[in-house]
Amino acid sequence: MAPTLDAKYKLFVVLAGVFTTCLVVGDIIGGKLIQTALFGQTITLTVGMIPFPVTFLLTDLLNEFYGKRAARFVTWVGFAMALLAYAFIYIALSVPIAEMTKSASWDGVTAGGFDNVFNGSKRMILASLTAYLIGQFTDIGVFHLLRRLTRGRFLWLRATGSTLVSQAIDTLTISTVAWYGLMDAGTIFNIMLSSYTLKFLIALGLTPVIYAGHALVQNLIGLEPVPHEAEIAR
Repeated sequence: MAPTLDAKYKLFVVLAGVFTTCLVVGDIIGGKLIQTALFGQTITLTVGMIPFPVTFLLTDLLNEFYGKRAARFVTWVGFAMALLAYAFIYIALSVPIAEMTKSASWDGVTAGGFDNVFNGSKRMILASLTAYLIGQFTDIGVFHLLRRLTRGRFLWLRATGSTLVSQAIDTLTISTVAWYGLMDAGTIFNIMLSSYTLKFLIALGLTPVIYAGHALVQNLIGLEPVPHEAEIAR
């Protein structure tokens, strides 16, 4: 008889799938910069910031309900899927484009347009993956350290605190790897500062959402958080 999947494993697959999707999409679109106003100042950001708040929430749920081993496993799966996406992009860039696309009447995707979109994302993918691994493992470590120190209390502290620490490291890493040599130090610092300020505000704003997600998983699925005592031995 075929094995059945209970709600716990179904939820894990969904969380891991959404997490990986947000990571890969964020890497691919991260080469586009935008400007917006924050506290009356014009700041420069990458559009890769759009899906990343979702990863904050999902990392906290994985940490809380499946433990640090599961969170680390999903981190490595996300890393592998990002590498796979990069491999497919590289292959797509290497394949010669059809002759019809060189016609003046062609209104589809041209070689230049395709290369401009995807070829420019390679350095951002490298920067994002480097920052991702460092930031994720920092987040997982800080989350469970705070969880043990508070004996499983104060969800807001471990969720927000781990995000703030990990994203400081993430922002420093990605800004340095992605833009060093391409922009002056002042511009890089402004991007770094504005990015982290926005991440800080997002982390604070996500606190009610984290509590809502926590309650949803417990009440609708009946899944309880991993006891903090059990995490000490792992």
